[in-house]
Amino acid sequence: MTKPEIAMVGAYPVWDMDAIDATYTAYRLWEAVDRDAFIDRINANVRAIATRGELGASADLMRRFPKLEIVSCYGVGTDAIDLSYARTHGIKVTNTPDVLTNDVADLGIALMLATARQIPQADRFVRDGSWAKGNMSLVTRVCGKKVGIVGMGRIGQAIARRASGFDCEIAYTSRTPKADVAHRYFDTAALLADWAEFLIVIVSGGEGTKDLIDAEVLSALGPDGILINISRGTTVDEAALLDALEHGRIRGAGLDVFRNEPKIDARFLTLPNVVLHPHHGSGTVETRQAMGKLVRDNLAAHFSGKELLTPVA
Repeated sequence: MTKPEIAMVGAYPVWDMDAIDATYTAYRLWEAVDRDAFIDRINANVRAIATRGELGASADLMRRFPKLEIVSCYGVGTDAIDLSYARTHGIKVTNTPDVLTNDVADLGIALMLATARQIPQADRFVRDGSWAKGNMSLVTRVCGKKVGIVGMGRIGQAIARRASGFDCEIAYTSRTPKADVAHRYFDTAALLADWAEFLIVIVSGGEGTKDLIDAEVLSALGPDGILINISRGTTVDEAALLDALEHGRIRGAGLDVFRNEPKIDARFLTLPNVVLHPHHGSGTVETRQAMGKLVRDNLAAHFSGKELLTPVA
């Protein structure tokens, strides 16, 4: 029996690549010396695109495959996939929600602790011999503080549960109040930031949330406030954030995401009040294995005519 043909935008872990190769004829677009010429050679019978959240699938790419039926995304974010084009042309889209919720929520709390308690700085303080010359400067606590969550979806709610374990007071903002969430609701990110001591951003990317955390929000967060971003780099006005960090308009930031990843603005590298993390919120073996399996299960469901497990479009 002929294997279905799929185009892969970027590499998956080896355990997924082996499983995909066993089931499909998989064309590795990232390995092509001349990507356009390669697509022209293989596009006639490709029925699926397998991609990653940060790589997505543009309308131009999907248009190149006349028999395209489905785009399966390794990741929860679909802002880099042209969903409008997919819907218009009857192309199904899937992602990998839920399986990464706990790991991303864990990282949000970890960045909050690391930034407030200056854990990376403390590590360097011990390693470079500074401890022998005197005690480290005092830091700020986390327990009992006010934590504002921008976005109260699955991950936002998981963060709220964890922060509650630190006896933190929780409030949030989102497009609309959540009927099943008891925490206090604010209409805007600026109002939430004015109330909060820690502001954790976990909204979807895309034009609707671009620069949601702007100079006004950062000013409202204030010189004792700490920003944590585990959403997308586009959700924060990066120029405003750098200005706030450089001039002490906020206390600090813990960042897993940036504009222009992985070539981030070099000014971040010199700031002592920032904890940097390489967009690795779901980067555990357990979660990445579950994500890959869900990608493959969605593809298998599609090609066998069954209901998709996690449809987006």
